[in-house]
Amino acid sequence: MARSKTKFCCQECGYESPKWLGKCPGCQAWNSMVEETETIVKTQGFAASANSKKEKPVSIITIDSGQEPRILTQNQELNRVLGGGVVPGSLILVGGDPGIGKSTLLLQTSHALTMSNLKVLYISGEESAKQTKLRADRLGSVSEQLFVLCETNFEHIAEAIDEVNPDFLVIDSIQTVYHPAISSAPGSVSQVRECTAHFMRIAKGRGIATVLVGHVTKEGAIAGPRLLEHMVDCVLYFEGERHHTYRLLRAVKNRFGSTNEIGIFEMTEAGLVEVSNPSELFLSERPAGASGSAVAASMEGTRPVLVELQALVATTHFPSPRRMSTGVDHHRMALIIAVLEKRIGMMLQNQDVYLNVAGGVKLDEPAVDLAIAVSIASSFKDQPVESGVVVFGEIGLTGEVRGVSRIEQRVKEAQKLGFQRIIMPKKSLKGWTAPEGLEIVAVSTVSEALSAAIR
Repeated sequence: MARSKTKFCCQECGYESPKWLGKCPGCQAWNSMVEETETIVKTQGFAASANSKKEKPVSIITIDSGQEPRILTQNQELNRVLGGGVVPGSLILVGGDPGIGKSTLLLQTSHALTMSNLKVLYISGEESAKQTKLRADRLGSVSEQLFVLCETNFEHIAEAIDEVNPDFLVIDSIQTVYHPAISSAPGSVSQVRECTAHFMRIAKGRGIATVLVGHVTKEGAIAGPRLLEHMVDCVLYFEGERHHTYRLLRAVKNRFGSTNEIGIFEMTEAGLVEVSNPSELFLSERPAGASGSAVAASMEGTRPVLVELQALVATTHFPSPRRMSTGVDHHRMALIIAVLEKRIGMMLQNQDVYLNVAGGVKLDEPAVDLAIAVSIASSFKDQPVESGVVVFGEIGLTGEVRGVSRIEQRVKEAQKLGFQRIIMPKKSLKGWTAPEGLEIVAVSTVSEALSAAIR
């Protein structure tokens, strides 16, 4: 016989309490406790009723470690981020801001997989079948092997999976799916946790590659308990400014590949288009002879990317100068400004400093420190950086330029785009020979780099 129990569950971290609390003890979030009714039924449980056989422990030596062939999506950017393609039976979580293009990316990927004679089931809990068909017509993603279902009941979705038996499954989105055995509302912590666990059993048991679309909070993190990201095999974030045409697909967790890779797309009327040469795209609108502009060579995973950093230094009329940055960590910019003031002697205490990475790209690599310093100094002195110069290197608090890795890929990318002069750390030259036709300027301090870049 079933009995009901009332509990309060935090919608941010999943912390449970028998009474309401204004502040969650788990994640310190305010007003996140929601009342939920849990129905307890004395049965043998879901696991006993499922058609799953009992596994026995085996020696790791006897396990066949042969790699299964990955599913190529005909999208090189997505394949790179996933580590070489989709692994059969994997569970992938894709998050991003509303309207950024998550559904568009997955619908185009589903159509590409059907071209390889694979069967795809697209579950939409937010759109009707007609709305999905309208978007598919606009994107040119219509195929007989692509099945669409508008459903939020997990039991009905499980029946559709049994009927279609797809090779690739898309759930858009996991916050809209609910299990009838759980009395809480769709999108709650209990529903998201249980439905994800059921989809994980289906993916692992049948070898179906499954993609879950997750909503994000206003802070940018995927909504729901943190356990959700621990359960899946891969977590992808689809980033980008809504007013820019460029989108970045970044992996923050990947059990089958690197988490440093990014995929770059351009949003067009016909959907998302791969950007095979992002460096040329980011530098296409760079002004010539303008102060405060510097080109940095950054590594995004295994791919070198040349980006333009723009700085604007202006005299302030307020007691406290402003420090604003877009695409670069604000604290990192403040650290470099302090180094320029202390080690170089620049009076920036009465100057507003604005820093922007052109194209809406987010850089978190220390190798862009030297380019930040050069762009700020160029704007402060109102002297442009010499044309054809690429700068990269990490800055220490004593004003030294520290070495960075993968200089060969950075230099080759700069040479391919026509740059003739490279300003780089002196310590990175050990055991490396510069290619012909390039002028390599090795520096040990920030002062040397500024003298070489701004004349």
